[in-house]
Amino acid sequence: MNAPFARAAEGSVNRAWTRALELTHRATRDPSRTLPRIAGEWAGRYGDRPALVGDEESYTFEALGGRINQYARWALSRRLEKGATVALMMGNRPEYVAIWLGLTRVGIVVALLSPDLRGAALRHALGVARAQDILAAEECAPALREAGIAEPVWTFGAGAERLDLSIDLFSTAPLTEADAPDVSLDDRALRIFTSGTTGMPKAAEVSHRKVITWTHWFAGLAGLSADDRLYNCLPMHHSVGGVVAIGAPLVVGGSVAIARRFSARRFWSDVARYDCTAFQYIGELCRYLVAAPSPQQPPARLRLALGNGLSAPVWRAFGERFPDMRVLEFYASTEGNVWLYNVEGRVGALGRLPSYLAAKAPVALVRFDEEAQAPLRGPDGFCAACEDDQPGEALGRIAGDAASRFEGYSEHAETEKKILRDVFAPGDAWMRTGDLMRRDRDGFYYFVDRIGDTFRWKGENVAIAEVTAALRACPGVADALVYGVEVPGYEGRAGMATLASQQPLDMKALAAALESLPRWARPVFLRLTPAIERTETFKPKRALYSGQGFNPRKCAEPLFMLGDDGYRPLDAELFARVCEGSFRL
Repeated sequence: MNAPFARAAEGSVNRAWTRALELTHRATRDPSRTLPRIAGEWAGRYGDRPALVGDEESYTFEALGGRINQYARWALSRRLEKGATVALMMGNRPEYVAIWLGLTRVGIVVALLSPDLRGAALRHALGVARAQDILAAEECAPALREAGIAEPVWTFGAGAERLDLSIDLFSTAPLTEADAPDVSLDDRALRIFTSGTTGMPKAAEVSHRKVITWTHWFAGLAGLSADDRLYNCLPMHHSVGGVVAIGAPLVVGGSVAIARRFSARRFWSDVARYDCTAFQYIGELCRYLVAAPSPQQPPARLRLALGNGLSAPVWRAFGERFPDMRVLEFYASTEGNVWLYNVEGRVGALGRLPSYLAAKAPVALVRFDEEAQAPLRGPDGFCAACEDDQPGEALGRIAGDAASRFEGYSEHAETEKKILRDVFAPGDAWMRTGDLMRRDRDGFYYFVDRIGDTFRWKGENVAIAEVTAALRACPGVADALVYGVEVPGYEGRAGMATLASQQPLDMKALAAALESLPRWARPVFLRLTPAIERTETFKPKRALYSGQGFNPRKCAEPLFMLGDDGYRPLDAELFARVCEGSFRL
């Protein structure tokens, strides 16, 4: 049997859990040792060993430590007080890591903004983050100007306030105790945006304790060492690409190769060029790798794929193509307190928790009411736990200990929406994941479906309410119904919208108007109709439209598909090319 299909030996599984527990325990004993403080020790420990490598710049551990100190001193020179927020809007590059480590070293909260944000979504994100300063890459500056942002903007590569030039004026020497305020593990470090279940982006609060736990826990589970180099092409404004993939190798003296973005064509050559032993993935990434031409064997030193969202069919195909590579799948969310780990390599499973960990941070599956879109409550008012292999919503218990803490969002109202109370007993509190799962007799959890008005496309959550609002604001659109449709050969669901209009729509203007949405949120398919059919209770017939999808044979109304030059008519021939994979989305 190929290695990815085989259960890992019990001894190696136990060693992985033990490593993770011991490494994390040691890292969290001292509440003042945040990750940026630990980074200050790397220079003496690892010196001129490479830490971060990329096409823009590269840093040894010593140089990274000095750069962190410079950004910390810049923040102090701005008289930013502990707890103030600075927004960072930049694409992937090694400098990104130095910036947020330097600012959080002196108690600044760094809000990580997607460089793809535009218009109302960008203004909303900055408002929610309560940013006092904005650090932005040159390519992001036009979006900030167009959004009418008034906060101070410091740019890299252009503009009046060139932080990339002025930062060199600050000392690289280590900060003394008198230089910086006291910062503890329980203080906020980052605000990382997640689309949540509906509406505009929400800012998840991430403490220094979470950052320390994430990085050391994954270093232990993956068995990373100073000999490892991880290839990271995931967006660094996300928790996986920006914290886990970066910090896990660094805390053990390993290094990270940072790519600007994912490219299936360049992936294996990049991995070979940087001599990587591991890479971080989301499920969609692995599907592209399986589909794209590549060497019979990956680069010789590559041994580990670490990530989440790998479906069973893609996992099997990946395992057949690369039988000697270990896959470490996990389940998590930035704001959540539910984490599962598939250390054993059980194909298709999200993971599990050993009994000695489940007792501290329990996960519960409760029966779900599809009509009410909420956990089902019995006559006694409490929820009922699911039996083996029975689907239900996954909940994480909220308690005072670090393992089950729920840090929530920057907005209190959004935090409260995620909390379910009086679940199994009066007064208890649990976090709703919004995910339906099932658990088998061995304790492994499997994903079933996502609750609420979202769907996944290109590894991202697409908020239906946000896309609907953007479409309804377009000239000539009277109403819009947004949903996800399955496309053969693709993970998740592609965005599709049925638009109601009593007049011909200017498709070029429509495409231009939707550029305010992130690329992954823009509808791939459009259907035009005089009026959207609704039920007797005035609810749109979403199931009818999503069932017909983008198939011209099932839909007599005009269909369009998004391409490089905007929306083009979708006929039977183009539909067939999409389904057979000869036309890529």
